Amino acid sequence: MSTQSLVLIAVFALLLFWAVGAYNRLVRLKNIIANAFGQIDVQLKRRYDLIPNLVEAAKKYLLHERETLEAVIAARNQARSASDAARSRPTRATEVLALAAAEEALSGSLGRLFAVAEAYPELKADDTIRELSEELTSTENKVAFARQAYNDAVLDYNNAQAQFPALLIARLFGFAASAMLQATQAPVERETVRIQM
Repeated sequence: MSTQSLVLIAVFALLLFWAVGAYNRLVRLKNIIANAFGQIDVQLKRRYDLIPNLVEAAKKYLLHERETLEAVIAARNQARSASDAARSRPTRATEVLALAAAEEALSGSLGRLFAVAEAYPELKADDTIRELSEELTSTENKVAFARQAYNDAVLDYNNAQAQFPALLIARLFGFAASAMLQATQAPVERETVRIQM
C-alpha cells in the first residue's frame, strides 16, 4: 500500500470515529432530556391527582361556582393529555410547547379557583383544602426544580446539535432542536398587601 492510500484510510477512519462519536453524543443528550422530562412527569402526575381532590373538597362550599370548578377539571384533563403526548416524545418541540400552553391554562384556572376561594372564609378554614393547597404548592416547587434540570438538558442538546460540524450528523439523522418548558404563573399567587401610613 502506498503512503497516500494509508493517509486516506486514516482520514476516513478518523472521520468515521468522529461521526460515530457525534451521533452517540446526540443520542446520549436526547436520553438525558427524556430522563429530565420523566422527573417533571412524576410531579405533574402528582399534581393532576391532587386537583380532583381539591375540586371535590371545594364543591360543598362553592355550589354557586360550578363553572369555575368545571373549568379547573377541564384544564386539568387537557394538561394531562398534553403531558401524555409529551411523555412519548419529550424532545419534540410541538408536544413540549403544547404541554406548556396546557399547563399555563391549568395554572390560570387554579388561580381563579383560589381567587374565588378567598371570598369564602369557611372554605379557607377547611383543613382538607388547606392541606391540598399546601401539597399543590409543594408539588409546584418540585415541578420548577425538575423544569430547570430539563431546560438545562435541552440547552446542552440544542447547543450540541446546532454546532458545526456536529450539525451535519444532526441533520443527516434527523436530530431537531427541542423546546424548553417555560415557567407558568403560580396558581396560588396573591397580590401583595400594601399598608399606607
